[in-house]
Amino acid sequence: MPDQMIRGRGIEATVNHRGNQSVSLSTKYHEIHTCRVSGVSLMILSQPRLDEIRAGVLADRSQFFKDLTEPFYGANRPGAKVSQGVRDAFWLQSEQAGLKNEYECIKAFSETDFTEDLKKFDVPTLIIHGDDDQIVPIGASALISSKIVKNSTLKVYEGGPHGVADTHKDQLNADLLAFLRE
Repeated sequence: MPDQMIRGRGIEATVNHRGNQSVSLSTKYHEIHTCRVSGVSLMILSQPRLDEIRAGVLADRSQFFKDLTEPFYGANRPGAKVSQGVRDAFWLQSEQAGLKNEYECIKAFSETDFTEDLKKFDVPTLIIHGDDDQIVPIGASALISSKIVKNSTLKVYEGGPHGVADTHKDQLNADLLAFLRE
């Protein structure tokens, strides 16, 4: 599918994914289509406090996801630049997913070790992470991944929360375009 989405847009082949589930997709796509992939960008943004997430989703899913938007987007930090609309959209998307699907997704990204997949990357790889991620500390994810993935570039967004794709979208888009041009 990523191949079809980028075909005809003047890009040889690049896979760009958000979130841990997407890292799995990205690593598997690379493994299957390695001859066609010229670069990969990973935003390693998941590996949350799993027991807390599971319990919250089961106890009161709606309130859990509403509350999660605060640390997810850094809304609890002074000078936070996330709108209520972005937070509401996150909550709405969470409510549209099925409870079983959400619970199984938490299980999948919490119990999957991508180390061996990441070691197979043999193309330029951009890893992006915020240094104020309250969901997944940078030291537990991007700093490690950037050492495992050969030929990777780590971009750290100062003050960036877990939801950097929304809070730092201009910087992210510029970095992705620069990466694609290399």
